[in-house]
Amino acid sequence: MELVILGSGSVAPSPERTAPAYWLTAGDTKLLLECGAGTLHRAAALGIPWSEATHVAISHFHVDHWGELPALLFALRWGIEPPRTAPITLIGPTGFHTRLRLMAGALGDWVLDPGYPVAAREIAPEGTIELSHGVVLEAHKTVHTEHSVAYAVRDTDARLVYTGDTGPDESLAHWAEGCDLLLAECSLPDHRAIDVHLTPSHAGRMARNAKAGQLILTHFYPVFGDSDPAQIAAEVFGGPVTRASDGDRFRIGKKA
Repeated sequence: MELVILGSGSVAPSPERTAPAYWLTAGDTKLLLECGAGTLHRAAALGIPWSEATHVAISHFHVDHWGELPALLFALRWGIEPPRTAPITLIGPTGFHTRLRLMAGALGDWVLDPGYPVAAREIAPEGTIELSHGVVLEAHKTVHTEHSVAYAVRDTDARLVYTGDTGPDESLAHWAEGCDLLLAECSLPDHRAIDVHLTPSHAGRMARNAKAGQLILTHFYPVFGDSDPAQIAAEVFGGPVTRASDGDRFRIGKKA
């Protein structure tokens, strides 16, 4: 399993970080986790084969997490040569079907019928979807919005857990227990803590309680400045911590 950080930022514009997006390959699966502003151009700059995506999974409906989805669907028809013919599966939490229909009402029917097969699937908390042979997507409710979820991707060799956006939540740590990699949002420094986002100490505590193999911090607001959230999280976690940057690559599992 391989993870590429396409966007490690947030809705706040940053010259170094685009909005949340993560490229995950496992077996025959090429999964785009989130699709925020800047995803496509960052993927192109990093040499990521974005046009070969088999699945897109959205954690919740805040614009920085899925605002570039219609651009992706459009680009797969008009931005590559030859245009896409292979199917793609879009996955989102409860309410995803309705949001896609509303998007099509605003932008055009091509959103649902872009010229190649599109399957839209909703995943409920504690639900699972088989992405390809031996690769499974799991979901868990998070403390952020009414519909927001965390995702886990597992194959026969590894399990990656992505928190999506969330506040401190012991049930999420329990659900993530034993994961090889915890990709955790880390929106704000400890002195700016709020209930619906994580700080470095929160993320470190979640990784410690989950007994994660390693912790990668992402989804930074510019308020961090030059401070190092990874150092703070590591003091709480006691394990390896990385402050993600756009373009970082990680191999996960025993075969890494």
